[in-house]
Amino acid sequence: MAASSDEINFEQALENVERSLDQLKGRYAQVQQDEQQLETLQQRKATLQTQRKSAALKAELREIEQQLEELELNLESRLFSWSGLKEVFWQAVRFGGLGIAIGWSLAFITLKTPTPTNSSTPSNSLSSP
Repeated sequence: MAASSDEINFEQALENVERSLDQLKGRYAQVQQDEQQLETLQQRKATLQTQRKSAALKAELREIEQQLEELELNLESRLFSWSGLKEVFWQAVRFGGLGIAIGWSLAFITLKTPTPTNSSTPSNSLSSP
């Protein structure tokens, strides 16, 4: 029964890893698409800046700048999601707590055992001629 439980746990962990990989691939594809759109919009912005003599072009330039800001915000929100930070936070708590527990137990063990003193050797024997 322990082997089947381990296999089930392994399969669940493997499914979680596959799901995370699929999400990461989706995020990566979205980032690439957004970067391409960003590059296209930046090129349009550059061409419009060279030709910005009329009010219509200025309005289109403002619209492109707004789209650029939205894309940058979209990229930032995709790269820094709360779910990723939540996972890192709990790993830090888990391993930090484990480190503290091990540290306290080692400190307790070292403070509990007495330190040996070497009183059998006289201190004058080293300095006598």
